[in-house]
Amino acid sequence: METRSYREPLGVVAAICPFNFPAMIPLWSIPIATVTGNTIIVKPSERDPGAMMILAELAEKAGFPPGVVNVIHGTAPTVDFILDEPAIKAVSFVGSNKAGEYIYQRASANGKRVQANLGAKNHALIAPDCDKNHALNSIAGAAFGAAGQRCMALSTLVLVGETKDWVSEIAERAKKLNVNGGFEEGADLGPVISPQAKERIEGLIASAQEEGAEILLDGRGFKPEKYPNGNWVGPTLIGNVKPHMKCYTEEIFGPVLVCINVETIDDGIALINGNEYGNGVAIFTRSGATAGRFQKEVEAGQVGINVPIPVPLPMFSFTGNKKSVAGGGANTFYGKPGLSFYTQAKTVTSLWRSEDAVATKASVNMPTQS
Repeated sequence: METRSYREPLGVVAAICPFNFPAMIPLWSIPIATVTGNTIIVKPSERDPGAMMILAELAEKAGFPPGVVNVIHGTAPTVDFILDEPAIKAVSFVGSNKAGEYIYQRASANGKRVQANLGAKNHALIAPDCDKNHALNSIAGAAFGAAGQRCMALSTLVLVGETKDWVSEIAERAKKLNVNGGFEEGADLGPVISPQAKERIEGLIASAQEEGAEILLDGRGFKPEKYPNGNWVGPTLIGNVKPHMKCYTEEIFGPVLVCINVETIDDGIALINGNEYGNGVAIFTRSGATAGRFQKEVEAGQVGINVPIPVPLPMFSFTGNKKSVAGGGANTFYGKPGLSFYTQAKTVTSLWRSEDAVATKASVNMPTQS
């Protein structure tokens, strides 16, 4: 008797992608989905669909057979088609909580596999014993790069003890960043995606001011000379933020860093774990013991130790946690778990014995237990 386990393709799978990384997120899905034998339908964001069309052209040039990599454009009705179509067996999604929870619920109700990475409120904790220069440079880059429009952006700085006095130095580093058009040489960050995004971000900055926080660096009203009509928000630093403030409880998704002061590392861990999101977190320290305790006790899915954006390499997997993941499960996307997501397990037990041909009495035992 022999038992073998196989993994077989699901058939047709789909990926619903966000605006902020219009090439990277499709590339989380296309290689793993196709190498495991599936065909894939990709719906890019209607805000920037061009990158996916370039990827489709490259897939054709690379020799993908027709019908393996497919692109479908549209808005909510197109999403509903993907979620309801019986031939589509699995759906990947990266985006906001509202959309992701809807996609997870509707697709799951239709019997599909779903992996959905949602919103985030990523924290960086600065311990007094850290390499100060490295920490401040890392935080300024991670907070404001991509205009803060990434689910792994460091949007909250937790300052332990005396480090609360370092915020002015972060502001100085932020002022040196070049905010400009994306194709301009030396640009560090560009505009936010839409006028509506700009309005929402500026509204959250205003709410912080109204609730008693201190605007240490204000990016509202910023306009590069060459592009006066863009959706510009410059790097913004908000100090003395309290956990109840709207700028902390809501995902900003813009170049805004909110700073919260705590007395001890234990207070910092408690603050981080009290937040409903759990995508990523970082600690800056020279102490191995402190880093080890932080790593064990913190509840975020991806932890950086002196690394500001701990997105793992592709042989691992994207491991968000808590409200950053729909359905309470871990995302897979790539790495070994990605192979499992895009395949169905099949276990085959076979028996080849010539003596069974002459047996005269049936056996009621489980064959593999006999």
